[in-house]
Amino acid sequence: MKGLALHWQVIIGLLLGVAYAWLSVTLGWNDFTLAYIQPFGDIFINLLKLIAVPLVLFSIISGVTSLGNIQKLGRMGVKTLVTYVLTTMVAVVIGLVLVNIFKPGAGADPALLEANRIRYELWRDANGIQALDDMRMVDDPAKADLVEFIAQEEAASSEWVTDKLNKASTTKKSGPLQPLVDVVPKNIFGSLVDMSMLQIIFFAIFFGVVVVGLPDDKKRPLTRAIDSLNEVFIQMVWVVMKAMPFFVFALMAGQIVKAAGSEPEMLKQLLSFLLRYGLVVVLGLSFMVFIFYPSLVALSIKKLTWKRFQNGMRDAQLTAFSTSSSVATLPVTMQCVHDRLGVSNRTSSFVLPIGATVNMDGTSMYQAIAVVALAQFHMVDLEWTQQAVIVLTATLASIGAAAVPSAGLVLMIIVLESVGLNPAWIALIFPIDRILDMCRTVVNVTGDGAVSSIIAASEGELSPPTD
Repeated sequence: MKGLALHWQVIIGLLLGVAYAWLSVTLGWNDFTLAYIQPFGDIFINLLKLIAVPLVLFSIISGVTSLGNIQKLGRMGVKTLVTYVLTTMVAVVIGLVLVNIFKPGAGADPALLEANRIRYELWRDANGIQALDDMRMVDDPAKADLVEFIAQEEAASSEWVTDKLNKASTTKKSGPLQPLVDVVPKNIFGSLVDMSMLQIIFFAIFFGVVVVGLPDDKKRPLTRAIDSLNEVFIQMVWVVMKAMPFFVFALMAGQIVKAAGSEPEMLKQLLSFLLRYGLVVVLGLSFMVFIFYPSLVALSIKKLTWKRFQNGMRDAQLTAFSTSSSVATLPVTMQCVHDRLGVSNRTSSFVLPIGATVNMDGTSMYQAIAVVALAQFHMVDLEWTQQAVIVLTATLASIGAAAVPSAGLVLMIIVLESVGLNPAWIALIFPIDRILDMCRTVVNVTGDGAVSSIIAASEGELSPPTD
């Protein structure tokens, strides 16, 4: 496939991975696939994360030192954060508009809706202590079967739900300034090991600001060493990219086989809800990727047309789709934004790592759609004031979202509770969360590229290639 462009090679890898997964499930090769194919996909993600952490550290330090002006750093930082927050709020509002128009949770079987409504009422009144026992007293056999099915589904996922609830509880119990405390690391080496991106970013900016204030004779060799280290990790990206089609094949095959399985008859109604909900989420995410971001960039920057922006971000989008991680995709995003969109190194080195941590437009939109859809599925009407709370909560929660797969599920618990809904409902949407996580990561990464281009243009540091 040497004659093909990288994005076509990756697309072929994706399609072959799906086709192989179908054969694996059909012909009973699952054990072989999970033992000998999936590990290469895990290696791919590990390699990208291995590169991403030091790349974030050295690229931000390099970006800050290259600015050479603390006032410029402050101005760019304010522009970056404000733009990221505004695009996130737009994403949440668009999600709420779509979920209220299409109502994906309102089309399920009436018996299932009523059974879910009973469960919601019992949870609200007694925190669900005797909910399942009371629900089993329903006389209608069809409803009783639905109730049993729901109970079995919740029991099967109870450990997973409990883990998410515990994480959300820890987040909620923190004081109002705890997020600010968490940004400052106690030990930078511990932060690097734990991939605590906000702490790494704080240290890198702090380090870079101090370097800028050093005398030239002490600063010059240090900045040269940092730039050289940054270049080493950028070259590592290209080495990994050469094998990316095979890695993506292995990643897709393993994920699909792991998620596959025979579905019980009673799952049809739930699958119907999941299909409608998933389509609304994908519609909203597609609007962001193909209309909102390219239009925003084209209106802000005459040199970057819709087509040029989309072509420039393609490799990063494909990597985001296959890895479901903004941090893992960061090395590729930086390469695309610099080489294909013309954003300067110092702008991309500063804006993109921050975006991979705080810019979660796709995650925020998905949370808004999921919360309202789950409320519809349980016959709960959310007033517009409650939906306004969702906008604010989802926007603020997304800022602290870890840039790793399925981090949005933990934050969704906080959004559900902000409007008085049962946080355990996240178990209902878990079966298709992986594929939606892949899609919303594409939105997050595309948003990072759009904002970095706009910030670079505002600072006079955008030079799109003329090809």
